[in-house]
This record gives sequence, C-alpha cells and structure tokens, in this order.
Amino acid sequence: MTFKSVNPHDPSDIVGEFEAAGPEGVDRAVSRAREAFSEWRTQPASVRGGALAGIADDLAGSTEEVTRLVVREVGKPITEARAEVSRGISILRYYAQMVLAADGETFPAARSEDWLVVRRYPLGVCALLTPWNFPVAIPLWKAAPAIGYGNAVVLKPAPASTAVAEALGGILAKHLPEDAFQVVPGDAETGEPLVNHPDVAAVSFTGSAKVGHIVAQQAAGRGAKVQCEMGGQNPSLVLAGADLDAAAKTIAYAAMGYAGQKCTATSRVIVEKSVYEDLRDRLVSAVEGMVVMDPEDESCEVGPLIEDGARASALDTLKNGGGRTLTGGTPPDGADGFYLEPTLVEVEGPDNPLAKEEVFAPVTALLKAESAEEAVRLANDVRYGLVAAVFTNDLRKAMTFAGNIEAGLVRINAATSGVDYHVPFGGTKESGLGSKEQGLAARDFYTETRTILISP
Repeated sequence: MTFKSVNPHDPSDIVGEFEAAGPEGVDRAVSRAREAFSEWRTQPASVRGGALAGIADDLAGSTEEVTRLVVREVGKPITEARAEVSRGISILRYYAQMVLAADGETFPAARSEDWLVVRRYPLGVCALLTPWNFPVAIPLWKAAPAIGYGNAVVLKPAPASTAVAEALGGILAKHLPEDAFQVVPGDAETGEPLVNHPDVAAVSFTGSAKVGHIVAQQAAGRGAKVQCEMGGQNPSLVLAGADLDAAAKTIAYAAMGYAGQKCTATSRVIVEKSVYEDLRDRLVSAVEGMVVMDPEDESCEVGPLIEDGARASALDTLKNGGGRTLTGGTPPDGADGFYLEPTLVEVEGPDNPLAKEEVFAPVTALLKAESAEEAVRLANDVRYGLVAAVFTNDLRKAMTFAGNIEAGLVRINAATSGVDYHVPFGGTKESGLGSKEQGLAARDFYTETRTILISP
C-alpha cells in the first residue's frame, strides 16, 4: 500500500510517495530494534550523550534544508518552522547532558555493611507515534530521551509528515548503531500492529483523544508503558485590569498562528464582562491584521490547513455551530491551497460546539463572563485540560487561579501556545493519559528502576 504526502499550499506538489510498513514491516523493524537495543544499552552514558550531541550538530548544519522541507510538507510558516528546528537542536543538546545526571540513589540497608541501591535501566524498544504539526520537535522530544537513556526507537510519523521523519531518520542513523532508530511509514495499518507488538516495551503517542484512548487501552492491556498527549480546548482568560492591547495581540497569534494547528492553540477567549467590548474590538483588529499567505514568505503568520478535509470540517463546524462571526469564516479569494481566513466567533454560552470541542483550525470562540470567578468555571467546563492562559495585573488572582484552573500548564500574561522542553509537559482530564513528557519526566517514562541489595 502506497500513500502520498502533499504540499498543503500547493496541492499539485507531491512531496513524496511512500510504502506503508504494515504489520510485516513493523515486525521486521521491531525485531531489528531488539537486536540493536542489546548493543546500545551497554554503551556508557558518555557515548549515548555524545551521539545526541552529534545529531544536534548535524541537524544544526542542515537547518535550512530541514526548515524548507517542513514548510513544504506541512505548510508551517517559515519563521515557525525555523524556530521548531532550532528547538529540536536544543532538545537534543539538553538530553545529551541530562543522560550524565545521576541514574540512581542509595538507601540505608538493614545491615550497615550492605549496600541498598536503586538504579535506572532502559526499557527496550520504544514506539513513538507522532503528529504532523510539529514534525521535528515532537519526534525529537520523544526520541532524544528514549535513545539517550539506552532504548531503541521505532517511529511512526503521521502520513502527512513522512518526508520530514525520514530526513530526521537519516541524520540520527549516522550516530547510532544500525536499526537503533527506525521509521515505519503508514497510518492505522502500521500504527496498530506497532502499538500491539509484544516486543514493544513502551508507547508514546501524540494525537487525537479518540485514537489516544484506543492506544492507551491496547498498550496498557498487554502491560506496556504508555503515555498519550491528546490535545485540548484551551482557554485564554482576560480579566478586568489586564493590559488589553498586549492581551489581544498575544491571543491573536496563540489562536491563529500556523492556522490554529497546535494542541496548545487558544480555542476559547473568556473575557470578564467589564472589559469584554474593549477586548473584543482589539482582538478583532489583531486577528484581521494577521498575514495569510505562502508559508515560504517570511511575513506569513497563518498559512494553510494540512488538508482539504481539515478545512471542510472546520467550515462545517462553523456552519452548524451558530454564534456571530466577527471576522473570517471563509477561504481567502484566489488561494489554491487549503486556506481558511482566521475566524473569531462570538458565542452566547459554553454549550456552543465551538466552546466545547477542538476544531484544530484558525477558529476561536469568544465568550463573556460575569466575573473572574465565572471565567474560571467556564474555563474548566470542558473535557480537556491541556493549557490555559490568564491575563491579569492582579498578582493575587494570578496566583489563585493558577491553582484553580484544570490544566497541565497555566501561563500568566503569556500565550497558551509554547512549551518549555526542560519542564514536564502534558494535560489533565482527556488531554493526557499516563506520565508527562519532557524534562526529567521523560527519564521517568523511558527508564525503569531496579532495587539492588549488595551484601558482602
């Protein structure tokens, strides 16, 4: 079975045609990874860290080439694509050092002459299932700690980002034992046998809630470690006294940048009643000022959606969702790609579909709250809990609401979009299952502890 990857800005441009690995390809890849693991796990941390540092150097030398491929394959604005590659390099260098940190600790034993030691060991073969929207950063923030702590990796990228994944695979392969990192192309026909393979010790997934629940059930059901990051319906709360100009500018980009195709994009803007109209007017102006054009242009901020089906789904949601469209809502004139104008919709209450479900497009709902406390209640009144932002100049409210909002990441006077790779990342409720990603949380996931008693 073959499939194509298409340039979303110019659908006539076929980026690549690929053969899906399928069950047989997955079985071969996992078998080879098991053999590579037996060698790689024995290498000292200095060697593993050195490999990650070498990968980082090679990626840095290929920055512009990889950046252009990201722009072409997934339609990411070039400034964001370049920043993503830079982040990938930083992630690699971070874990190149982190693998040299202490890998265990000692405890008092029952007898003074005994040693009681807890050490960390790699798991084995780790399966990574990654989305198309961050085709460099997400595979690397999973793969770098997995490899760095001594595991072998089989990566199944989203079909729409296969070319970028294979380019990364080529860079990693130069610095690792043969088959320690492999890419298996395809969709469900490849992903399902990978998740269910008995020799896969851990599964890390980023994608939709629907698929994530299936992955979690299948992997955990056979005893594998599993983590799933599954998107969100992220609120930005604007409270009385906030800097409205700064809030509007920040929220506009958080909501509409890269056509809203980020799990951390702002999906809802919840505004305290006393500043609602002022913020609404500023936000409409900020959204209308965003640049929608060829993502290869340095001025582009929005870009196309990944495929026509994604645009059709967003338009259907707008048609059936109700509310008052303040700006956008239609494809721009003359565009051949999968474009949709940045869209802001004023909705009357939290039951509107736009205020409940993730659209994954440049579409954001605007809601009014009677008070700051009601704004928090509205923010929590969804099944997701990935990230939230609060715009306020009241330090007490900032500190209080940071603990009351049900989200894995709360940002004060900052965009919902954006992730720091050295701290744990992941959501609550249906935004996340299993342990967090990144930072030291990654070490916890990609290793297991063994308690060892040494008696002379």
